[in-house]
Amino acid sequence: MSRLWLTGYRSYELSVFGNQDPKLLVIKDTLRKLLINKVESGTDWLITGGQLGVEQWAAEVGLKLKADYPELKVAMMTPFAEFGGNWNEGNQAQYATLASQVDFHQSVSEQPYHGPQQLRNYQEFMLTHTDEAVMVYDLEVEGKPKYDYRAVTQFQKQHTYPLTLIDMDWLQESANEYQENLNNGSQIE
Repeated sequence: MSRLWLTGYRSYELSVFGNQDPKLLVIKDTLRKLLINKVESGTDWLITGGQLGVEQWAAEVGLKLKADYPELKVAMMTPFAEFGGNWNEGNQAQYATLASQVDFHQSVSEQPYHGPQQLRNYQEFMLTHTDEAVMVYDLEVEGKPKYDYRAVTQFQKQHTYPLTLIDMDWLQESANEYQENLNNGSQIE
């Protein structure tokens, strides 16, 4: 069994607003290609959180991949109970729908949020219950993922734990390739 923790930026950190944003199409395509490669190399669990942004997009991509890769299981782990309870109704509904579709959904802490220790406990749980991580994160573009990045690099000092960073250069190359494929697909032969 090989378990992959996938996390990264929140949607607002990437200036992605809405499901029709062209940046989102590129990000999901990048995640799809990476996940196909991981599944074909033995990954059978995608474990992500429930944050708006990369985590929910990864779960959506993983769920779609199950049609071609039924061995892939998707889990959504959240740091605490009542996660997302302060979001607007639309975001709460999107989260609830996604949580109902994944193979496994659970909170690491059964208590509602009461302090940063729950977030550290969540990181520790994710690190000790996965075999590698993928982060949509660029060291030159700070954001919320920096805390997970620090936890991973600290963990790596005592454990073999591969980390793949999908940085802005990778996303730009993906955008160029995506646009090229669109252009080629629209050419009349």
